[in-house]
Amino acid sequence: MDLKRSWMFVPGHRQKMIDKALGLGTDAVMLDIEDGVAPGEKDTARKLIAEALGRERLRRSPARFVRINAIGHERMAADLEAVLRPGLDGLVLPKVETPEEVLKVDAILKEREPAVKVERGSVKFLVAIESPRGLLNAPAIAASTARVIGLMFGAEDYGRELGLPTSREGEARDLIYARSAMVVAAASAHVQAVDGVWVDLQDSEGLLGFARQSRRLGFSGMSLIHPSQIDPINGVFSPTPGELDYAQRVVQAYEEALARGDGSISFGGQLIDRPIVERARRTLEMAEMLERRG
Repeated sequence: MDLKRSWMFVPGHRQKMIDKALGLGTDAVMLDIEDGVAPGEKDTARKLIAEALGRERLRRSPARFVRINAIGHERMAADLEAVLRPGLDGLVLPKVETPEEVLKVDAILKEREPAVKVERGSVKFLVAIESPRGLLNAPAIAASTARVIGLMFGAEDYGRELGLPTSREGEARDLIYARSAMVVAAASAHVQAVDGVWVDLQDSEGLLGFARQSRRLGFSGMSLIHPSQIDPINGVFSPTPGELDYAQRVVQAYEEALARGDGSISFGGQLIDRPIVERARRTLEMAEMLERRG
């Protein structure tokens, strides 16, 4: 799985923001036609995003996803007409509550991809879970089609449906159950779990604390709203030198034990068996992936 640590929302009707975002170090941009764009600006967003998708990629250009309007809404049809073209890596599907909604978009793409010279099945989906109903159906949503590469938690809409206060609790402690449930749903389908945004741009320590908590819960990335958040998020969701060193020593010690005919070992005072070794190998594989990405 090509994990993406940082997913940056970019208003699709702001040319300067689009230009800047495509040159940043975020792993993916989410060019927005939905909530971040007023109704009167949506045609402008479609035009600017279509132009951006057609540009030549920089060597480290982020993956290009587009957040479309609600599935089934007439605006969605206009969105797909504009952005389904070469250069589009994926769609962000908002406020999804059932697998059928995802399959509806899947069917449209299967029909239209060949006509616009896009390889069938190549456009992937990051599915936003933003309601209690969506969360309850999240495992089925995650497994609905091979296009789904991840689930993203929409904390603000979810909190609104629960009737939570406007001011967020520190580290979103009030949403830990929902976030953990979404991680489990994503893992059950072997797709990525992407946490919601940290909205306080002035609280850099809060961002780091929230990102570390997200990683501990099992998320492999976060969405974000400002370039200043890219490096902290990429750092938190990347293996540290200490983690890499430990993972390498665990794998080496385990392979030596297997050569002796042992299935588990004591390493550093801890019992090491196959599941722990597989986690260590996954850490090393992620580091290799990030190095290849450059």
